[in-house]
Amino acid sequence: MRPLDQTDEHLLALLQADAQTSAAKLSQTLNLSASQISRRRQRLEEDGYITGTVCKVDAVKIGLTVQAFIQVQTDAHTKETHASFLRLIKTRREITGAWTMTGDADYLLRVYCADLPALNRFTQDVLLPHPSIGRVHSQIVMEDLKDASALPV
Repeated sequence: MRPLDQTDEHLLALLQADAQTSAAKLSQTLNLSASQISRRRQRLEEDGYITGTVCKVDAVKIGLTVQAFIQVQTDAHTKETHASFLRLIKTRREITGAWTMTGDADYLLRVYCADLPALNRFTQDVLLPHPSIGRVHSQIVMEDLKDASALPV
């Protein structure tokens, strides 16, 4: 895998802003031919710098009006507990992000629900009864001030 040069970094930044930007438009911005842009992009994908392309969807417009971050503390710290919790987060569509954490919480979840009753049902009917979960602490997002997935390249 080759290290990134300044042009690669600029290309990554542009693609993070809009992955659908055409090679022709990128070539104008970067002063390279469209074929050079395509080859660079393909190399960045093959080398694992680009791991996928996603489309951002407006949560409210599709009926997901509540976003919450939920801290989860497990009852035990075993491989079985972790595996059980991992199975849970992979099967629940409400969970759009999950991280292991240091500190009081073992995991942090990003959850989207239609409304507060739906978030309550998810917490009461899915999370709390799960055998590996000891405690949950929810924080509801009041306003998205910045929600960028782009990395600082």
